[in-house]
Amino acid sequence: MLDLIVVRAIFVVILSASAYAMEPLQSRPISAAGGLILGLCIIFFEIRLEQVSLKRLIGAAFGSVLGIFGAFLMSLVIAKTPAPAFLQVSLLLLMTYIGLIVGAKKGEMLNLAALGGIFGGEKSSKKTFKILDTSVIIDGRIADIAETGFLDGVLVIPQFVLRELQLVADSADSMKRNRGRRGLDILQRIQKMAHLNVQIVEEDFPQVREVDMKLIELAKVFDCKVITNDFNLNKVAQLHGVEVLNINELANSLKPIVLPGETMRVFILKEGKEYNQGVAYLDDGTMVVVDNAKKMISKTIDISVTSVLQTTAGKMIFGKFDDRMHAAAAGAERHERPVRKSDPQPMTNLGTEKTTIES
Repeated sequence: MLDLIVVRAIFVVILSASAYAMEPLQSRPISAAGGLILGLCIIFFEIRLEQVSLKRLIGAAFGSVLGIFGAFLMSLVIAKTPAPAFLQVSLLLLMTYIGLIVGAKKGEMLNLAALGGIFGGEKSSKKTFKILDTSVIIDGRIADIAETGFLDGVLVIPQFVLRELQLVADSADSMKRNRGRRGLDILQRIQKMAHLNVQIVEEDFPQVREVDMKLIELAKVFDCKVITNDFNLNKVAQLHGVEVLNINELANSLKPIVLPGETMRVFILKEGKEYNQGVAYLDDGTMVVVDNAKKMISKTIDISVTSVLQTTAGKMIFGKFDDRMHAAAAGAERHERPVRKSDPQPMTNLGTEKTTIES
């Protein structure tokens, strides 16, 4: 990246020096300034050109050629009329511009893979950018997902997200400080993954104050998706037409499917909000509300699923605990357990043996 900046700087300097020496504008200072502006415009055009796909470039070039050819044919007709030369130049620029814009837009319809050769890999090599939000970096699950290989393309980390992480890591609040440092550790972990391409971009939007809106504007510029677990950012991005990959939605979709009538074994952790309810949690964090289980707190029991509720925060399972079924299962377990020599003898046998000895 540094080498490219040096090459661009040398190009601008040489162009300015050449304009200063040749004086195309009849004044050396004005010519040097014109050369400098021209060089900067060329560099800006080159930077924007790097972000354009090969399909758009081919379409734009083909459209420009057709526009110039159409302008040439029309100029042959206009030349036979007393039209000013300015009209011919304007017609040439207009046709070229229209051909360039229309060709670039229609270029996305090209199927370069069918041409083979150097064009065959355009579809597979096209980069897919995904912008990481501050909340999803601190959450940490993005690193586990990346390790499984489900993320491809380029992970983009904006500079303003790094600044926000640094502010959180330097916070006076110990809880916020630990969260910020955890986020920085997650970024280092992601950068060390060989199969991922992580890029830190400097693009910023000074006129936008909120980080969430900056993420949305950056996603519009790169025409890419935002990875987050922020519910509000998810809704605002959808309103702006930006695609979002929500980690929480992914986690909810991977939770096991439970149908009413099935039997589950859960550990009752605490009392529920309603009368005689108990609350349990599955390994994935799903809440299970159990009726008639208040007295079974701190015990593992079998319940019957009655219903499943899907909410924006996740999935909730409702079940019912049956005392009679639990008592019957416990009695059957005691009945089937074999008697070992180490088991204590019943009190009735001890009393019978004592009576026999005395007699």
